[in-house]
Amino acid sequence: MPDDNDRISESQDRTKPRGDSDFMNPARIYEISSETRCLDPTELARLEQSFRSWVEDSPRPDLRTSRKRILLIFLLIRYTGARLNEVLTLDFTRDLNIDKEVIYYGDSSPDESSVRREVHISSELMSEIRVTIDEGAGRTLCKLAVDAGHVRRKFYERASACGFAKELGSPNAIRRSRAVELMQNNVPLPVVQRMMGHSTPNLTASLMSFSKEDMHRVERHFVERESGRKTSARNTFFGKISALRRGDIQSQVELVTVGGDVLSTVITNDSMERLGLKIGSLITAEVKAPWVILQKSTEKPVCSAENILHGEVTHILRGKRTTEFTVRIQDGTDLCSLVTEESRRKLGIKEKDKVWIIFNSFAVIIRVD
Repeated sequence: MPDDNDRISESQDRTKPRGDSDFMNPARIYEISSETRCLDPTELARLEQSFRSWVEDSPRPDLRTSRKRILLIFLLIRYTGARLNEVLTLDFTRDLNIDKEVIYYGDSSPDESSVRREVHISSELMSEIRVTIDEGAGRTLCKLAVDAGHVRRKFYERASACGFAKELGSPNAIRRSRAVELMQNNVPLPVVQRMMGHSTPNLTASLMSFSKEDMHRVERHFVERESGRKTSARNTFFGKISALRRGDIQSQVELVTVGGDVLSTVITNDSMERLGLKIGSLITAEVKAPWVILQKSTEKPVCSAENILHGEVTHILRGKRTTEFTVRIQDGTDLCSLVTEESRRKLGIKEKDKVWIIFNSFAVIIRVD
């Protein structure tokens, strides 16, 4: 179980003024409380570069090898969200699957009560791990064999070298930063919790319809594509196709999201065949913010739109001509709606209001990766 310092606060403090240092993703899908101390992706990149420069500046080969182990510890925490003690107790001969590009955290004993966590890593990180464990003294490295206190001191030094508060360079802070980064990229919350090794009793029901392999495929999607994916869509859902209804020209596709919501989209038969869609396939559904309609009412709207979700307004960003609403639905996913300033005045929606999120099947674009 994670300790209190390892948890991510989801509370929002609306009474404090927002400054340049407040951590908020560009799409404003997740806003992070000022109580959550972490680095943003740009700062994480700066910290990583600081570690790499530190390694390259080593005056001796043996010192370079030692520093490279510290770099590897940083990379494993930064990209897998592992705890420091999990990384330091890794046995690379047992806990690394090179072919599957998977690393295993947790006790490998046959005790049924032990939990062993499987985390996917990118091809680049796997290559770096292989180079590091094969370096030095003509022998293969099985364990990192580095003192935890020494690791923390070096992490603090690199953070200070970047101009950050040293506590923001701690292993726990980097782990929190990774979790926040994943959530801001709209990785489904159950997937983030599984990757981080958090307990998820309140999300058990939402995971029931997704196999372990399904969850790994969603995780793999983000590990390989988080830096290269380009899309203007604000709202992203990941789900499994639950129904296909073929027509003469177009077909209706229904998917169940990781959070348990059912969404509907309509695509041409040609697109369905080209994408190779079938029941059980994992797909990505995207809805652009201007296509999302909000309605404030106590009863579920009666309308022609097939997709109707319920949520709470968590943030309102007003511009001169448009206003952006962020609405959190039941499973913790944040969705964005963009409306004109005139519509905002007519809607009269305020923060913490309960609203209905409405969009039709033709507004949903699906992708298969």
